[in-house]
Amino acid sequence: MSRYIGAVCRMCRRAGEKLYFKGDRCYTEKCGVERRKYPPGQHGQGRGKLSDYGVQLMEKQKVRKPYGLVERQFRRYFFAAEKSKAVTGEVLLQLLECRLDNVIHRMGFSANRRQARQLIVHRHFLVNGKIVNIPSYIVRAEDVIEVKESSRDIPAIQESLDKAEHRGLPAWIETDRANFRGKVSHIPSREEIQLPVREQLIVELYSK
Repeated sequence: MSRYIGAVCRMCRRAGEKLYFKGDRCYTEKCGVERRKYPPGQHGQGRGKLSDYGVQLMEKQKVRKPYGLVERQFRRYFFAAEKSKAVTGEVLLQLLECRLDNVIHRMGFSANRRQARQLIVHRHFLVNGKIVNIPSYIVRAEDVIEVKESSRDIPAIQESLDKAEHRGLPAWIETDRANFRGKVSHIPSREEIQLPVREQLIVELYSK
């Protein structure tokens, strides 16, 4: 499957805000958005106002890219959310937040979602006592995620836990860092999802 392997700071600069691709670096003065507060490219500082379609497209990219999804994957999530009886935009964000790679990152076991995906594929995590090696696995309320006992000495995991304190913990997640374990207490509401996007614009984009 295709994946983006280019410079991720360019995506943050194009969006005009931090999308937190690089974990702890994004909280420092070395962040690309902090250093150059204008879009990338030769004419980045002279670009004009976006059209309505451009604004909608940008909102979609601000959701799709941080979760590391290609367009086909993102469309599947959108159509699944559209079939729900609840608010489409909110359900879309809930589905993305409940991906296993995102939950592991939110719990502080990885510096970013890319690292979380690598750790999951290498079979370092258990969900309710069973190994799960699928990053897109959808976690449900009351699910318990833990680092496999033989994997608890991995430097990347320990370093991420040490640095996760200043990032804070979402209200819908409980973490027992001493035992390398976390729990999803409930499915997050829109207010609890830490993503500064206008999801209604994404709904309008796909409704055309």
